[in-house]
Amino acid sequence: MLAQVPLFADLNHRELKRVARITHQRHYAQGEKIFHMGHPGAAMFIIRTGRVNIVIPSESDGLVLATLSAGAFMGELALLDDSPRSASAIAVEDTQAIALFRSDLNKLLETEASLGSKILKSLALIIGQRLKLTNQQLAQAQMSKSA
Repeated sequence: MLAQVPLFADLNHRELKRVARITHQRHYAQGEKIFHMGHPGAAMFIIRTGRVNIVIPSESDGLVLATLSAGAFMGELALLDDSPRSASAIAVEDTQAIALFRSDLNKLLETEASLGSKILKSLALIIGQRLKLTNQQLAQAQMSKSA
């Protein structure tokens, strides 16, 4: 499963096995919050099975930003620091996920700097790609508004 996640795509078999040893299996029931907007982030999550809504909560149902399914990952900024989450993640159905905690990644960086650096480089590239996409979407929305 980890080999299909873009964050780990450049890792060899031995490195993937090493990362797998520091991950944690999690189960979330339908409707259960995986993480809460505004709370400090401690881990990223990879969806093994099920679906998850990324939501900006409100007094009504909230705004669903995305629905993620098997193979997708979320909360990756938590690997860098404990900044507040920018959205909540809620299991749409029973969901199995793999969690990678920042503390475990930091230990990996101390013991296997080369492997940790590969992961951080991939993380930086992914965050950069997502930022570019967000900028393009914002620009398109602004152009649509003014048209």
